[in-house]
Amino acid sequence: MHCSNCGKPLPDGSRACPYCGAPSGGFAPFTAYQPNITEDNIPDEWKPISMWGYFGYEILFSIPLIGLILLIVFSVGGTKNRNLRNFARSYFCFLIVAIIVIAIILAVTSTSTFFTDILRA
Repeated sequence: MHCSNCGKPLPDGSRACPYCGAPSGGFAPFTAYQPNITEDNIPDEWKPISMWGYFGYEILFSIPLIGLILLIVFSVGGTKNRNLRNFARSYFCFLIVAIIVIAIILAVTSTSTFFTDILRA
C-alpha cells in the first residue's frame, strides 16, 4: 500500500504515513465534536460571571462572619455554577494563605520584641 499524499510505501497496519504524516486510507481522521455554543444555550453550571459579579462576590466574601460562612458554602458546592464555585475556592485559598502569612509575621515580630525586652533587662 502506498501513501495517497506523497506516494511512498506504507508499512502494514500503519494509520499514518511515516514520511508526510498523512492519514492512511483505512482510517478516518479524528475530528473533535464542537457544538454550536452561544450565550443563550450555555448550561447554567457554566454561565460566566460578569466583572461586576466578581466584584460583588468579593465584597460579599469580605464581610467578616457572614462572608466567611457564604465563602465556605459556595466553596463546597452551594451553587451549581462552576465559575462561582471555583472563584470561591480560590478566594478561600487566598484567605488561608493570607492568614498564615499574617500569623508568621506576628510571630516573628512578637518574638523579636520579646528577646529585645529580655536583653534590656
